[in-house]
Amino acid sequence: MPPRNRKSIGNAIHIQALFVIYEVMNWNLLDKEHEFLKLLEARGKSFNTVKNYKADLQCFNAFLIEKQQHLKLRSFSTQQVQEYAQFLDGKYDSSNSVRRRVQALRLFFDFLLGQELFPDNPLKQMAVSPKVLDNPAPTSFSDVVKTYQFLKQRLKASEGLAELVNARNLIIFHLIYGAGLKVSDLAKLAVGGILKDKGNFRVLVEHPKRDPYSVPLPPVFNKDFLFYRACIQEHLGAGGIEFDELLFNANPYKILSGGLSPRGTELIFADLRRELKIELTAKSLRQSCIFKWLNLNINHATIKEWLGVTPAYSLELYLEELKKDPAAMVFKDLEAVDE
Repeated sequence: MPPRNRKSIGNAIHIQALFVIYEVMNWNLLDKEHEFLKLLEARGKSFNTVKNYKADLQCFNAFLIEKQQHLKLRSFSTQQVQEYAQFLDGKYDSSNSVRRRVQALRLFFDFLLGQELFPDNPLKQMAVSPKVLDNPAPTSFSDVVKTYQFLKQRLKASEGLAELVNARNLIIFHLIYGAGLKVSDLAKLAVGGILKDKGNFRVLVEHPKRDPYSVPLPPVFNKDFLFYRACIQEHLGAGGIEFDELLFNANPYKILSGGLSPRGTELIFADLRRELKIELTAKSLRQSCIFKWLNLNINHATIKEWLGVTPAYSLELYLEELKKDPAAMVFKDLEAVDE
């Protein structure tokens, strides 16, 4: 039997097992999980956030299947909460992974509580360790320069749609290393989000639940952005395509849509890692930007504002790395590569 068929049968068996567990109830767990995820979507949670909640709840489903001989959800006791904690500890090495799955399930039980399907939230009794922040692992400045030069060379050697795609990738690089944007910030960034600022540009970052803020872009961004803007206007006019986003999704033959998903951005970085044989992710490049701002002696409150984090957010881990090896953490704004 082909592997994919075995997997499909295995999934069907798991789903059937969940139905067996809950067939004596007047509601079904899988249906309620689906309702919960739909509610998250309606509240404006991103596609990736909803996908992560779904994966976290599937972990709980796996636990229920494993314990189906004696576990009844309507009597989810302190002992069973402890069993779930042991299940997670045995499954995941990272305390952050355990913490995230507990938090997802806690919110799901709050949802069930709101529908009067449970008298209380049993997960409130489950203590988890505080979130552990990993030490920053920035892309080295030499690799930042190497990536920039590679992107410029690739752009110069291309034409047509490939030229536009390479120009887009260069803009993504600038927005992360130049302005510290996250991949989620890039996804729906509007064309109008690039603002003129005394001969340079700023990028406007907007979130549905926070006030918008803007981050200055270094001078090296200017020429590359003007080229990209002209290039995309030419292609959109010729193809009769319209969209409001700054970035776009494309295959080798045509532009598919405006906007670029976080997954799409990560695939671009996966390609760069293969080509350049370096450790490079969107996250590591953003961390390089944070070290760049620290090297430029930007006020810490301003850095937090540009990162879109609360004033309580701590830069201590970055400062510790800077103290440990100042020479390895020297980052600065890039200089334009001559055409």
